[in-house]
Amino acid sequence: MKTTRLMAAALLVATLGGMGPLAYAQPSGLGRTDILQHDLGLAGREVAQVRVDFAPGVLAPRHSHPGVEVAYVLEGTIEYQIDGKPPVTLRKGDALFIPDGAVHSARNVGDGNASELATYIVEKNKPGFVPAK
Repeated sequence: MKTTRLMAAALLVATLGGMGPLAYAQPSGLGRTDILQHDLGLAGREVAQVRVDFAPGVLAPRHSHPGVEVAYVLEGTIEYQIDGKPPVTLRKGDALFIPDGAVHSARNVGDGNASELATYIVEKNKPGFVPAK
């Protein structure tokens, strides 16, 4: 467990040196595994994929991204709240499109662990994770 946390901390520090699709201080119980980051060949855009793991009850706080996100639930039950819209609850196999710059949050509302595959198409050289005020 300590080794995993140390590796996660090292990865976070390394990511902060570059753009990093979701570089931020994570709440306890929220894990992240960077899977892919690649130039799209479109003016100033890149794609990134990240696996996000939520312990029971854990909240990914309100934030936005400089581009769109597609969240695909791999396991568990996650409630997404996009500002100005009613909450949406997704289960394994469900997906959600989050518009460019939309402020949103996600919470594991199930009894066990939950995880999602987040795919981002974002502007290059901008912070990938922007905490909401």
